[in-house]
Amino acid sequence: MAEETPDVEEGIVYWENQPASYDGVLGGYGKGSLPRIESLGSRQFLLGLYPELSTVPSAYKPLNSPEHPKRVRALDVGAGVGRVTSDTLLHLVSDVVLLEPVGPFVQEALQRARASAAPESTPSANSEDRSFWPGLADHSKSATILQGTLQEFDPLNPHRVAFLDRLGYQPPRPEDDINLGFDIIWCQWCLGHLSDADLVAFFKRSHAALKKDNPRSLIVVKENLCPDLPGKARTVFDEQDSSLTRSDLAWKSIFEEAGLKVIRQKVQEGLPGELYAVKMYALR
Repeated sequence: MAEETPDVEEGIVYWENQPASYDGVLGGYGKGSLPRIESLGSRQFLLGLYPELSTVPSAYKPLNSPEHPKRVRALDVGAGVGRVTSDTLLHLVSDVVLLEPVGPFVQEALQRARASAAPESTPSANSEDRSFWPGLADHSKSATILQGTLQEFDPLNPHRVAFLDRLGYQPPRPEDDINLGFDIIWCQWCLGHLSDADLVAFFKRSHAALKKDNPRSLIVVKENLCPDLPGKARTVFDEQDSSLTRSDLAWKSIFEEAGLKVIRQKVQEGLPGELYAVKMYALR
């Protein structure tokens, strides 16, 4: 395993100096086809696990879908400017809680959510403006925005992070949501900023936060992969942003240590060949 470990503050400083935009959070790949291809891959992966979330007649949608389905609640950690929430999760689930430590990013996410929640808000035809968050304006869905680090965050007891706002649907008793738990905990392009020990601890807290009344609740990890060594796990430390890139075997070792089992895995297709491979893991 890598001898160097991520430094939380150094990672935050790095990202504070990147643009608070799709291009900034995606390392210069925000203006091309990558965001759409990546989010479609995520939606297809999630629909394979929760076919009832399909909103249109399709091969995913069960014939016997309930007329009044239960609200599905997701957590989006390391949420950046809210791209995964707006482009992936809110298309499928009812309520999303976002957590992001970087000030400019979380403020941009807040502005995008508030703009989308305005009564007159509609999707923009401008391909450069991807700030529309579905379901907020008509209050059918909600987005709750928190600021804090994963190292400090407990999904069931979020008192060590800052609450910024909740947009869209408002439950009759908002305080009941705090300990409600989650059907889906989505972790994408952020877990490299946790050491192995912090990552195992976060996964254990996340597992405890999955809804007990939903046996299909799960954690999704979507991260870059460096190649394994022959028959051996590998990690690569990036001094620029103080993060780790783990290999497939390294990830699976962490999952096992955290008591999680991989129930489905898939490599994201269609990304530029010069980038690291990106893989999705569904865990219970």
